[in-house]
Amino acid sequence: MNKIKQLSFVMMMGVAVVSMQGCSPEVGTKAWCEELKEKPKGDWTANEAKDFAKHCIF
Repeated sequence: MNKIKQLSFVMMMGVAVVSMQGCSPEVGTKAWCEELKEKPKGDWTANEAKDFAKHCIF
């Protein structure tokens, strides 16, 4: 029974993570550019910086 509870917990956490990912705007959209402008530049990933330059500046 304990293993069933553990498996259920892991599955619920997976669903929660997937659900939260759906809340982010698509890369390159105006909403994404605005969201990234609000985020401290020190917290940007290399991919975010590259995508920001590609989609929001040029």
